Amino acid sequence: MPNNPINEEYEHTREQAVDEDGDIVDSALVGDELKLSYPAIEETIVDCERLDIPEGEVTALVGPNGSGKSTLLKALSSHLKPESGVVRLHGDELQSFGQKELARELGLLSQENDPVGSISVEDLVYYGRYPHRGFFEGISEEDRQAVDRAIDLAGVNHLRDTELGQLSGGQKQLAWIAMVLAQDTDILLLDEPTTFLDLHHQFRVLETVRQLNEQKGVTVAIVLHDISQAARFADYLIALHDGVLYDWGPPEDIVTEQLLADVFGVEASVQYDPELQILPKRALSERRR
Repeated sequence: MPNNPINEEYEHTREQAVDEDGDIVDSALVGDELKLSYPAIEETIVDCERLDIPEGEVTALVGPNGSGKSTLLKALSSHLKPESGVVRLHGDELQSFGQKELARELGLLSQENDPVGSISVEDLVYYGRYPHRGFFEGISEEDRQAVDRAIDLAGVNHLRDTELGQLSGGQKQLAWIAMVLAQDTDILLLDEPTTFLDLHHQFRVLETVRQLNEQKGVTVAIVLHDISQAARFADYLIALHDGVLYDWGPPEDIVTEQLLADVFGVEASVQYDPELQILPKRALSERRR
């Protein structure tokens, strides 16, 4: 496990953090003293003293496979109860929210979507409106507008009448993204939303995320496999290694050749001018990490 280089200036109060530049950051989601594991596994998957998802920013969780990114996102969305510690949403513990109440606050796109094939894309997207309707309430004009907007943002308008079973893996992913967008929350948690997508659609998804953030102030926590994409599109990075927070802050502050060696096991050069650019060279042997 690498030595943790987190700057000692990284301080925090209950709902604020001070990053490495000394800037005060308001936090939408905070994890304190988190230990995360699964019932069938005895070992701790994530052990994190403090985690902040800044309000109104895009934060990317990065790290190699098995580093705990998806597990952490499940805890932040109340889909996994911490073994110890607490997650707070705007100062209130997640466990204090009812299911529908929480779904009106944050939306989650998981990697583990239920297999459905006989409904249309439009019908799937309407499921994203369930937190906003009572049990006996029909579809409102607000629901229709939210669904149309989500379908347009996800770029699946031409597929809205197509059954999910007829779609490619990438098209299904875009349909699920549209469903989460229709939820119309102030916080989005996205677990590798670019999986199965070609490069064009990867950028379309990331640009949609950025558009939501810039135009509507949506707070985003997104798990990304590609650190170059994460550094380009995110305001903050959370780098995880073996379930431990390695570093946190703006990409230009924390993306270093040392981080790439310690966390990702690659030798790479990092250029900062005119913009941050990562140039991988070779994989490092386990002995040198």
